[in-house]
Amino acid sequence: MSDPGPGESLRALVASAVDGDLSESSAPIAVAERGDDPGPGTRLADIAAGDSIVGVVPRIDPSLARRVADEVDGEARLVFTGSAGDRLAGPTGTAVRSALSGRGVEAYRHGGDSPVGVLLVGDRAAVGLFDDRGLAAVLWSDAPRVREWAAATFRRFLAAADPV
Repeated sequence: MSDPGPGESLRALVASAVDGDLSESSAPIAVAERGDDPGPGTRLADIAAGDSIVGVVPRIDPSLARRVADEVDGEARLVFTGSAGDRLAGPTGTAVRSALSGRGVEAYRHGGDSPVGVLLVGDRAAVGLFDDRGLAAVLWSDAPRVREWAAATFRRFLAAADPV
């Protein structure tokens, strides 16, 4: 039996997190993974187009971050954890913090880690799965259970984070 791809793994992770089978949702749930056209980075930038965004970011990919930031028109509040949080505190932290501030991003640093990135953009939730090569898959939906889980995840990380 072959290993599931990143999209299938992400779908299973989110289904487990929301205590349900995502196929039963009346709201559409879509997934893009590396190799798809358009791929997860393009999809994430499209999803981020909106007036506000909040989320948990476990990894910073500079080119993806720029593409997503270019699409955000309003409030942006992000909790950086894992290697992304380490980068804020590391040697390049001053430059990263300055870039975030210049784009109006309210940034927080969490000392732990997360296996996925979670974003809320308006009524839509997006969940990104990273591997050693970057963003491997992204799932997005406006399903209430997925949005509620994403919001609770963000609140939990924010409550344990410090402003930068």
